[in-house]
Amino acid sequence: MDRTQPEGPSRRHVIGAAAGIAAVPAVGSAAETGRAAQSDASGKVDMTLTVNGQARRAMLDVRTSLLDALREHLDLTGSKKGCDQGQCGACTVHVDGERVLSCLILAVSVQGRRITTIEGLAEAGGRLHPMQQAFIDQDGFQCGYCTPGQILSAIACVNEGHAGSDDEIREYMSGNLCRCAAYPKIVAAIKQARPQMAVSPGTPAKVGQV
Repeated sequence: MDRTQPEGPSRRHVIGAAAGIAAVPAVGSAAETGRAAQSDASGKVDMTLTVNGQARRAMLDVRTSLLDALREHLDLTGSKKGCDQGQCGACTVHVDGERVLSCLILAVSVQGRRITTIEGLAEAGGRLHPMQQAFIDQDGFQCGYCTPGQILSAIACVNEGHAGSDDEIREYMSGNLCRCAAYPKIVAAIKQARPQMAVSPGTPAKVGQV
């Protein structure tokens, strides 16, 4: 074997390069470019995320997932880490009104976009979102671990027009797993909230899968 040829890039180099590329579209203006270039000794970048209507700044590694940014850096622990592989739906949040699996996207990629977590659904006066209230009324949870992701996906289910029948609801919600098997009550909660959401203030006009 000819060992004079250079070896291919390592996995670490490939991941690092990919994260660097993902950071590029998140920087728009010259001012943002200058701020994004500022990093501390560990290589973390100064990022601003708009979460539940508020601008939140944090020094983050560009490889930090949105889920880890929310939970570990912004103290928003409502979004849960279940599988950390995009298979259980517990980490579901909304970005610009669209549901996303926050464990699968980089925080740096959603700078300048509207992020909504379970903490941001209730109105300023404390009144719950119709879907939150419906989950309580219908007892749509047991241990509650998956509930934040279930509720965010359930809102998307209604807003996308996929709540026309029980079967349609089950199909759309199949990406959100409940180990307690509260599925029948989750379906009932979505059916209860559906007519109320048609006039609910602050509900995204359309929520789609990303």
